[in-house]
Amino acid sequence: QVQLVESGGGLVQPGGSLRLSCAASRSIFSIYTMGWYRQAPGKQRELVAGINSGGSTNYADSVKGRFTISRNNAKNTVDLQMNSLKPEDTAVYYCNTRPIQTRLWGQGTQVTVSS
Repeated sequence: QVQLVESGGGLVQPGGSLRLSCAASRSIFSIYTMGWYRQAPGKQRELVAGINSGGSTNYADSVKGRFTISRNNAKNTVDLQMNSLKPEDTAVYYCNTRPIQTRLWGQGTQVTVSS
């Protein structure tokens, strides 16, 4: 049973940076396109960034130029570097495959951007 564990969230001031990491219990990243998703209070979960097995990336318009997704297949991790954070980035962040596999949802990691 594959599990995904997100980490790296926290409280940061506007303009600050955080680096999130997603670790898998076994190797799946070399097979699947992976994505980082987020869910803000009262809103639907949305895709923030994706990366395929070849390393091609895509981003939501709201984070382009500020967030960078990367993967390390040898370490079974997918990271999300978040710079120039804004209050509207406040959400619980999750990783999952693309398309989503419901069974893989983890606990997520809370990101709060506030002064």
